[in-house]
Amino acid sequence: MNKPSMIRLALIGCGEHAETGHAIPLARYRAEYPDEIALVAACDIRIKRAQRFCERYGFKASYGNIEELLAREEIDGCIAVVPAENIAETGILLLNRHIPCVVEKPLGSVFSEVEALAKKAAESGTPNMVSVNRRFMPFLNSALEWARNAGSIRYVHCILARHARSEREFIWATAVHAVDTLRYTAGEVEGFEFRTMMAGTTDWYAIDLHFQSGVEGRIDILPTSGMVEETYNLCGEGFRVSVTCPFGRKRGWLAHRNGALVNEEWASADTPEDLLNGCYHETAAFIRALRDRSLPKPSIADVASSVQICMSIGSQQIGR
Repeated sequence: MNKPSMIRLALIGCGEHAETGHAIPLARYRAEYPDEIALVAACDIRIKRAQRFCERYGFKASYGNIEELLAREEIDGCIAVVPAENIAETGILLLNRHIPCVVEKPLGSVFSEVEALAKKAAESGTPNMVSVNRRFMPFLNSALEWARNAGSIRYVHCILARHARSEREFIWATAVHAVDTLRYTAGEVEGFEFRTMMAGTTDWYAIDLHFQSGVEGRIDILPTSGMVEETYNLCGEGFRVSVTCPFGRKRGWLAHRNGALVNEEWASADTPEDLLNGCYHETAAFIRALRDRSLPKPSIADVASSVQICMSIGSQQIGR
């Protein structure tokens, strides 16, 4: 089958996250590879937001509803950035139309929505991808390559700290990033336990993960700790690698081996956010998959387990 001469893309949802996580990387990619992609449409129920994306990021047409967009435009791929309660519905719509798509975590707002989306993805055979940008962070992947060359990873750890994040859905809507990143690093989870640490009006969590690979792991989720940071540690016999990204005062990675600092790399002050946090590389991976007629990754099937772990913890907490 011939490759498309120009990949036609649409963006559904034009809010803040759609802008920083998708529109900016798409515009950067188009500026670098102007003959590869066309930004044919931006869609939002608030049409003025879609119009703004056209003006600022170069989308050609704005729409106020999805059905109109799909009726009037021919597209090769679509990125959907909608509220959690609309993710499954929107994803199923695109999969039913056999439109390759990117959907956001956490894949739904309840178990049944996540299951329905995963079922449709498996049935439709339509290429799909989940936006979990940590998997594409250059610092993380450099550190992971270094660690695997250094030896066998025995233990992985994440501290996910935030400030004043008291929403009940934090565990499955945000902390899912930490679970998914450790799954990406250490493989499938065989079992897990969690402990709640009462901290004022908001719960904190300690999650112990047991991976099929034999690696052990832990995540400390501190949503009201007065700072914003994500740090991932990969440890093995005689070495430790530490990655702070996408949030932290000093972002980058460093490696210790046999008692000495042997490698370090830090972000410069002028590095664009989408290049640091993996959003650009995630966008490029989706476009490459469309161009090469290959399956984009991670798929809905790849990420569903991360969501299910977090939703399981959240549902147990609600039922306390």
